[in-house]
This record gives sequence, structure tokens and C-alpha cells, in this order.
Amino acid sequence: VQLQACGGGLVQAGGSLRLSCAASGSIFSRDAMGWFRQAPGKERKFVASINWRNGWTNYLDSVKGRFTISRDSAKNTLFLQMNSLKPEDTAVYSCALIRDGGVLGSRTASPNYWGQGTEVTVSS
Repeated sequence: VQLQACGGGLVQAGGSLRLSCAASGSIFSRDAMGWFRQAPGKERKFVASINWRNGWTNYLDSVKGRFTISRDSAKNTLFLQMNSLKPEDTAVYSCALIRDGGVLGSRTASPNYWGQGTEVTVSS
């Protein structure tokens, strides 16, 4: 599976961006996809995930109510709608896929596939 992310850019605080991640190859019902971000000089951090079969979602506390993760199963595409952006959201955002019931963001499981990052810069 190859993951291709896009949609990053420069936006003012309070603005919105929508990230997309297109997956080539098969995504199975027990898989999950999600987004991570890495700010300059910091470790990569889990942002959001979605179960591919039932659409259950999970979010980093600091983005709850502002970010929405979704998927288009027919097109094997993942989205992240980011509203009310803050300067602290500035980071490189990467999409990821984990197989067979794995939990993204878990300390005991790592994604099976990563997409390249897309840079999000939020100016104050």
C-alpha cells in the first residue's frame, strides 16, 4: 500500500484546511487509518484515527471539536478537516495505516504503512 497525502499549506489562526490521503492497494475492514503530526524539534504525535469498517474515531484531546477525521471507503481516501486552527497546530502531518485490528496511537502498535508528510503552517 502506498499513501499519498496532500492539502497542507499556510493559513492564519482561526482558518481551516482539509488534508487528504489517497491509498493505493487494498484496505480491509479490520484496518484503521489516521493522522500523526510532528512539530519542529518535537516527537511525532498521534492526532486522529478512524476504523475503516465502522467509522469509529479517536482524537488527540487538543484537537477534539476542531478536527474531524473521515474516510471515503469507495475511493480509499482519508480526510482530516481542520477548523479553528491555532499556531500550535503547525507541524508536518502524515497519514498512516495499521492492519488487522491494530490501534493507531497505541504505545504497543506501530503503523504498517506511512504516507509522506504534508506541511501545515498556522500564522498568528
